[in-house]
Amino acid sequence: MRTAFNWGKIRLMALLAGLAACSSPDATEAPTQTQDVRVRYSARRVVLPELPQRARLLDRNDSVLVATRLQFLLQLPRRSPLDTLKLGLLLGWDSTTVRRRILEALPYPGARPSYGVQLRLTAAEVARVRQDSAAWPTLTLSQRRQRVYTTPAGAPVLGYTYAEAQPFLRQARRTSRGRFYRLRNGGLETYYNGLLNGHRGYLHPLVDKQGRQHGSWAKDTLFQQGQDLHLTLDVKLQAYAEKLLGGRRGYLVALDPRTGEILAYVSAPVYQASTLTAPDQAGVRAELLEHEDMPLLNRPAMLANPPGSVFKLVNAAIALQLGAIRPGTGFRCDQSLVSCVHDHPKASSLTAGLKYSCNPYFYQVLQNVINHVPDSLVQDTVAARHVNLAQWRRYARSFGLDSVLGVDVPREAPGFLPTPAYYDKARRTRAWTYRSIYSLSIGQGEINLTGLQMANMAAIIANRGWYYPPHLVRGIGAGGSLARFTKKHRTLIDSANFAALIPGMTAVMQRGGTADASSLADVGITVAGKTGTVENDEGDDHAAFVGFAPANNPKIAVAVYLENAGFGATAAAPCAVLVMEKHLRGYIAPKRKRWEARIQRRAKQE
Repeated sequence: MRTAFNWGKIRLMALLAGLAACSSPDATEAPTQTQDVRVRYSARRVVLPELPQRARLLDRNDSVLVATRLQFLLQLPRRSPLDTLKLGLLLGWDSTTVRRRILEALPYPGARPSYGVQLRLTAAEVARVRQDSAAWPTLTLSQRRQRVYTTPAGAPVLGYTYAEAQPFLRQARRTSRGRFYRLRNGGLETYYNGLLNGHRGYLHPLVDKQGRQHGSWAKDTLFQQGQDLHLTLDVKLQAYAEKLLGGRRGYLVALDPRTGEILAYVSAPVYQASTLTAPDQAGVRAELLEHEDMPLLNRPAMLANPPGSVFKLVNAAIALQLGAIRPGTGFRCDQSLVSCVHDHPKASSLTAGLKYSCNPYFYQVLQNVINHVPDSLVQDTVAARHVNLAQWRRYARSFGLDSVLGVDVPREAPGFLPTPAYYDKARRTRAWTYRSIYSLSIGQGEINLTGLQMANMAAIIANRGWYYPPHLVRGIGAGGSLARFTKKHRTLIDSANFAALIPGMTAVMQRGGTADASSLADVGITVAGKTGTVENDEGDDHAAFVGFAPANNPKIAVAVYLENAGFGATAAAPCAVLVMEKHLRGYIAPKRKRWEARIQRRAKQE
């Protein structure tokens, strides 16, 4: 046994030495087989001296949004009394600005202004301080390289680096929501951290006792500069959309249905992009962390809600595909089934049902789907309902629902579609009936969708049945986006059945439709849309809208969701069509300037 062990050890050493000799850059120096047993090589890792620079984030028009630049900081004295009036004169600020900037920088309410606050300064302000430095011996100027945001917009999208967000993360740990926010706010800066950072070069030589190299023990790593990210966002459209939502709770997602590129991504209440990393925003961060409206929640990706009547589009498409209805199918507005808030004529077709958003109409649409009894199950209606609900869910999931879309944001939520087993457990019986689950027909009950899924749903209808995964980066360095964003996904619904939805969606925006006041016909744009009013047992109803334009050649799809805002037609639809018009025309027609002003005024008030 001992002899066998020694021979095995010798064979292993010979094999390792032989491999090292094969990788030697100079074959003439390769050791002989006899020497292999005796020679020991040291594995080393040599770090190349050049440091990569973290790359930039640019919008779709190549405007720089985030870059690493010099930042100038003014350290206020820790103990000496501070004359804020004189400080304002030094910096060229009025007294209100001085007080506001200092309060924003204090780490908690009631902290003394002499806490040791650092204030960000512009180059011009730095020049003023240096000019009068002799008169201010207690002030300290410093500079450091840091990520600088050139826009206040797009905070949840742009995100932050964890190294620079440590003050925010420390603050978050002291709050009840700290863990929740720490896990979900990194944005693109975190998601693409490796690409933005680049990496240093490393060599991996095998070296003998004399310092001579004998090949490599691992593949050398090439130096790589950080790669710029060219985003899909239009920063001007993003800023405009943020003004429309402002302090309201909700979201707006606009994307190009032809590519899946996200044009605007708003999570409201909004806050400035630099807030979570700026050294003089500790007070603002404390307010955001404790605010009852949870502005730091990334709503489009993380918050899944019942979609309301906008989900009637999905139910109609599935019913058409399964033959449960035809485009010309009519149903009476039987309010003994479910209440209908709209006073309208009989919905004699699918187009009319969508135009009036008739709840009893769609109650009966889904009833035909769920209560259909196949020949094979003619004696078992319970089993038929289970089979039909599972089939309904299978078709709905092909829209990218009840699963993550794979958007390039951290912690995307999957939403939820109920299964037969879910209802078996929730109702404590397999014999549940359609009447106990009918809320699915109007997008209520157990259905939950995210804002990204809502916008993607509109894009699918715009494309008549297919989509590219929504994404925020259209190019990495000199190349394109990630391969998974160029893969076309198809639903299980035929394109003809999506086409059958379009007349009803355009009718929604025309005279007598639920959103006729939000038409863009005066500027030659036909909008296809669907309003939704989501019932809310804990307060005012939520307002929803999905749509796209132009209807026959879609270039933008939009989803809007405003919490406790009431009717989708009066609250959500105007925001959506203004964003559509801004994107398609570049400006808002005078006719709608009053809308714009009213919406922005309300956004500021809330």
